[in-house]
Amino acid sequence: MSDLPRKAVTRTVKLAALPLGIAGRATWGLGKRIGGKSAEIVARELQQRTAEQLFRTLGELKGGAMKFGQALSVFESALPEEVVGPYRAALTKLQEAAPPLPAARVHQVLAERLGEDWRELFEEFEDKPAAAASIGQVHRAVWHDGRQVAVKVQYPGAGEALLSDLKQLGRFAGLLGPLIPGMDVKPLITELRDRVAEELDYELEAEAQRTHADAFDGDDDVLVPDVVHQGDQVLVTEWLEGTPLSEVIADGTAGERDRAGQLLTRFLFSGPARTGLLHADPHPGNFRLITGADGRMRLGVLDFGTVDRLPGGWPKPIGRSLRMTLEGDAEGVYGHLCAEGFVKESIELDPDAVLDYLKPIIEPAEADEFTFTRSWLRGQAARIADPRSPAHQLGRQINLPPSYLLIHRVTLSTIGVLCQLGATVRLRDELDAWLPGFTPED
Repeated sequence: MSDLPRKAVTRTVKLAALPLGIAGRATWGLGKRIGGKSAEIVARELQQRTAEQLFRTLGELKGGAMKFGQALSVFESALPEEVVGPYRAALTKLQEAAPPLPAARVHQVLAERLGEDWRELFEEFEDKPAAAASIGQVHRAVWHDGRQVAVKVQYPGAGEALLSDLKQLGRFAGLLGPLIPGMDVKPLITELRDRVAEELDYELEAEAQRTHADAFDGDDDVLVPDVVHQGDQVLVTEWLEGTPLSEVIADGTAGERDRAGQLLTRFLFSGPARTGLLHADPHPGNFRLITGADGRMRLGVLDFGTVDRLPGGWPKPIGRSLRMTLEGDAEGVYGHLCAEGFVKESIELDPDAVLDYLKPIIEPAEADEFTFTRSWLRGQAARIADPRSPAHQLGRQINLPPSYLLIHRVTLSTIGVLCQLGATVRLRDELDAWLPGFTPED
């Protein structure tokens, strides 16, 4: 593979083949049903085959295609267990790796962005990438002062590829919806497209990472590597050693899973209060579990290319609405939702029905501790996705204001990762400590 966008025509052809493949499999499925297989079994086989093609293509193309795949990957917990095996394997590959950019092309980018004498900045530089993601890949190196560093190199043509891919994916978003029950993928694609310019700007990313590194400096639970050097399309940060969260999900002990889940929850809710920013790309590839010499486990956080700016921390209406839901205050919750634009003025809903819709979703906040599981998330997804259910009918009438879109996606994504971990988490402790409006005195 040379660089992004390769040839725009090639990328478009690969993406355009996805809906054709889905349609072809639907015809194949009809033939299977005529041949005697049950509709349920055929549906499972179709879902498996579609997932395998989709995420193989997304991983090969990187760019917006892979970014979309990574965003979907945290929702695999919502899939039926009988089809999730091959699907989970395909998604996990997207969280940590992709086909690399050749070394010669990397050297060319470094020479263009850091100067022809770029090698003098490093004592060592590993040509083989340590990780490859949607718009860039990371190389391990030793900075000229002896520090172990990660060198993030943006793929040439990444911006063009991102926009082209997401535009193409948006055209057949409706066909992808059945892969994740209860989720409308079109707003997800739109929101990812809106963030393209920000994610491509390494100066903004460096600023967000420095802000987090300063705020969490010396923290017992969270570690953010410092920025060493930032240039156009090249970002150098301190190297962070540790176990990727994807490996903890696959092979971690119960203690490691619970600790990782608690720290991820703490980072989610404490970050905006401490930095005014919300880390908005919570897939497992962006986190490490780091065990110190004293045996204490900390959460290492990477990739600050996408953040939501919350200068006042979490919006207080979120905490108040959550508290009122836990208290069973239907009128209070409904009033807050109307005031914040979650219920449009032209729509009138039954407050008690709204409360019934919300109560199962906020179950993790009711107990002193809650074990997040794939079966729990699948139950929630099925309840909302079933067109016959009251939850589905009511959910279609709830509006998501633009100011809450990224918060909503980050929260759901984090819950997806917690369910992948199967972690037992004291969620209420973090809400009490960090969510404005959640405690009555707020």
